[in-house]
Amino acid sequence: MNLAKWLQRSAMLTPDAPALLHGTEVVATYAAFADRAARIAAGLRRAGVEPGERIALFMPNRPDYLAIWWGAWWAGAAVVPINAKLHPKEAGYIADHAGARLVAVTDASLDLGVPLATPATIDALAAAEPMPEPEPLADDALAWLFYTSGTTGRPKGVMLTVANLVAMSLTYLADVDEVHPTDAALYAAPMSHGAGCYNLMHVMKGARHVVPASGGFDPAEILALAGTLGEIHMFAAPTMVRRLITHAQAVGHDGTGIRTIVYGGGPMYVADIEAAVARFGPRFVQIYGQGETPMTITALPRPLVADRAHPRWRERLGSVGIAMSSMEVRTVDADGRDVGVDAIGEVICRGPSVMRGYWENPEATAATLRDGWLWTGDMGALDAEGFLTLKDRSKDMIVSGGTNIYPREVEEVLLTHPDVAEVAVVGRPHPDWGEEVVAFVVGRTGPVDPAALDALCQSQIARFKRPKAYFAIEALPKNNYGKVLKTALRENLAAMPV
Repeated sequence: MNLAKWLQRSAMLTPDAPALLHGTEVVATYAAFADRAARIAAGLRRAGVEPGERIALFMPNRPDYLAIWWGAWWAGAAVVPINAKLHPKEAGYIADHAGARLVAVTDASLDLGVPLATPATIDALAAAEPMPEPEPLADDALAWLFYTSGTTGRPKGVMLTVANLVAMSLTYLADVDEVHPTDAALYAAPMSHGAGCYNLMHVMKGARHVVPASGGFDPAEILALAGTLGEIHMFAAPTMVRRLITHAQAVGHDGTGIRTIVYGGGPMYVADIEAAVARFGPRFVQIYGQGETPMTITALPRPLVADRAHPRWRERLGSVGIAMSSMEVRTVDADGRDVGVDAIGEVICRGPSVMRGYWENPEATAATLRDGWLWTGDMGALDAEGFLTLKDRSKDMIVSGGTNIYPREVEEVLLTHPDVAEVAVVGRPHPDWGEEVVAFVVGRTGPVDPAALDALCQSQIARFKRPKAYFAIEALPKNNYGKVLKTALRENLAAMPV
């Protein structure tokens, strides 16, 4: 089944319903949304795009993001959303690795340094007669190629099929939240990531899709939109929830107009979610998932987030909830044996939303998918009631402002400086962003100029990945096997004066 059938159905059932909004302005009804997607599909075909080929999206949040997304599906192509904050060289690598036939951009003159992927604007693609019907697709057809960085330092392409995304959407409706036609999905987080996932069930149900006029996350703007539009749903990283609640407390806002905030993508401190519920009431749902099984491992539904009567409510609130209806979740040792109740092990899961594998990376696929189970790399414990509490991120990922940053990627750039002998990148706690990137650098002949290191990073990677501080160190702490002890580096950070 082609997922674009959901858009086509909503357009037929409620053609005049508002679909795409920029701030409070309705820029497309469902009839217009579907028509634009069908025209883009025809434009893609005219550009030589065949079913099964990949279309990369390298754009900031905007209403037309959804038009090109669904237009690509209408044509039978797979979408490759790329974080708009990435450096063009990083985006070019992803487009090239994915074999993207075309890259949708806001500026056709943008140079990604990749001859394979031709930049094209949405308006240029939409200048065609609409393609009458979505291209028929098999359930195992590639629909979304999501690039997630790994400990190897190079992004890996997660292959998500039509069936994976159908399972994700139905699981959301079963375990996370209902969706009504009067709802408004607000995209304050990047549409290339988790927030974009949730557009599917809102298209399915004919709900509104709202891109803030700022294109991003601004607490005052969000609360103003909630008051005007009502029935707002949004996905938010824990740091975003904290900032929103802090602003709401300052202005005396009680969350009116917000129906649901789904939070995930990083650790949520119990004190923060307690304050959020105290301010806004039962509007919060927690999810835990990965790109490899999008948003669908566990959920803590709103009654449990808001519950203060259960004798173990605080322990539950500190967990990431229970397995979603379509998933099995276990905690195991290195050999795949269950570790038992309350014992810490690696979280593994299986279900219909788990990826087909990594694009052109059989080694990583074999390491991550074993006997039908997805090995998440996260460490956690399951209690006797099935609540999962995460204990550590075994992959050393840094979560800053809800965005995942992988230290190895930054380290590899810093190691290209001729004066750098060794380097280790870790996350340092930050009151607003959760964590910030810092680097410990061993120079070949002494301390290395931080300005030179910063300039190097600026030329190679996105600004948000650049270290906020560089610490000169004579030698990195290591164990007997030569592995860098990042725990010791974090302890050094904790001991430093603020």
